[in-house]
Amino acid sequence: GDLMLKTKNNALTLAATAIGVGMISTHANAYGQFYNSVMEMKQNASPEDFSAALNFWIFFAVGHPILQPILWISDVLHGSPGPKIADLVPYTYALGNLAAIGVIAFSKQVRDAVNILALSAFIAYIGAGLDGTAGLGDFNLQVDDSYKGQIVKGCPAYDEVRQPSMDNFNLEKFQGKWYEQKFHDWTQFKEVYDTTLDIKLTPDGKGWIDDFGVKGPAPDSAPLSWDKSPVANGAHYFLFGRVDEKDPPGILRESGFGVEFPDYIVDVLKDPETGEYTETIQFQCLERGGVRVFEGINFMSRKPEMTADEMSAMHARAAKAGMNPYGASEEQMHTVARRGVDEPPLDNSWQAMWRAIGLDKLLELLTESIEDGGR
Repeated sequence: GDLMLKTKNNALTLAATAIGVGMISTHANAYGQFYNSVMEMKQNASPEDFSAALNFWIFFAVGHPILQPILWISDVLHGSPGPKIADLVPYTYALGNLAAIGVIAFSKQVRDAVNILALSAFIAYIGAGLDGTAGLGDFNLQVDDSYKGQIVKGCPAYDEVRQPSMDNFNLEKFQGKWYEQKFHDWTQFKEVYDTTLDIKLTPDGKGWIDDFGVKGPAPDSAPLSWDKSPVANGAHYFLFGRVDEKDPPGILRESGFGVEFPDYIVDVLKDPETGEYTETIQFQCLERGGVRVFEGINFMSRKPEMTADEMSAMHARAAKAGMNPYGASEEQMHTVARRGVDEPPLDNSWQAMWRAIGLDKLLELLTESIEDGGR
C-alpha cells in the first residue's frame, strides 16, 4: 500500500525519469566511443595539454544546447498574442510566465519533473552531437569521427592538403574582409548569419587579428524574434594568432580558450587579371595525444554571395585536397544565411530599447577593448 501511494505521489517524476533515460540511452554508443577516445588522449598527452583540449571541447559542447531554449523562449515571447507592455512584452506572455513559475514553485513533483527533463534534454543534445544527428555542419562533436564508416584519426600534415594554388602565396594579399559561405565547425553556431572575417597582420608581421562579425539569430532559427535580438544588427569578437617563421607560407597559428592549433590556408582562387585572392578554403585541426579533438573547415569569398556553380567548384577543390574525410563534403557543411547587403539596419521597439539602455555603446566598447588587448 505504501509503495503504491509513493508511486502515485511521484508518478510525474518517475515518468520524467523514464523519458529522460530513454532520450539519453539512444546515444549510449556515441558516449562510449567518446569516453574511449578521451581516455586515449589522457594516456598519450601531457596533463596540461589534456586538460586544455578537454576544456576547449566542453566549452563549445555545452554552448549549443544552452542556446536552444533561449531561442525557443524568445519566439514564444514574440509570438504571444494580445496587447503589449511598453510595446515590448505581451500581457499574455507575462501572465503565462507567472502561472508557470507559480506551478513550479508550489509543486515539488512538477519542479523535479521539469529539472529532470531539462537535464536529460541537455545531455541528449550533446549525445546527438556525438553521434552526428544534431547537424554535421555545426555540431559534429565526436573526436576522431568516422567518414563513410571508417574512423579517421588525428590531423593531416599541411603538405597532405595544401594545393598548388598556394605556390608563391602572399599573406599580405590575404588580408581584408572575407564573407564566410559555408563551414564545418562546432565552435560556430548555425543560428547566426551574415558572418564575415576581417583579417589583418600586426605591424611587425608576426601576429594576426581576425575581426569576426556575426548577426543573430538567423531568421530561419528564430522566425518570430530574430529582429528583436540585441545583436540583430551585428556584433564582433576577435581571434588572435601568430605567424611562425618556421612554418611554410599558408599556416597561421590560432590561439584561444587555452589551446593553440594550426590554421591551414589550403587553397586560394585568384582573379586572372589582378592576381588578387577571391576565394579561399581554410582548415583548422586540433590534435592531442593522437586524438583529433576538433576540426574546422571554412569556405570564404570576397563577395557576399556565390553561385551554385562556384560553390560546387569549391567543394570539388576541397575534395581534391583530401578534406572530405574531415568534413568538407556538401552534407557535412552548414551554409551561412545572408540578408541582402543593401538592407537597412533593423529598427523596432526592441532595438530602440537596446539603444536606450546603451547596449550598442557597450558592445562597441567591449569590441575595442578586446581588439586592443590582442594587439
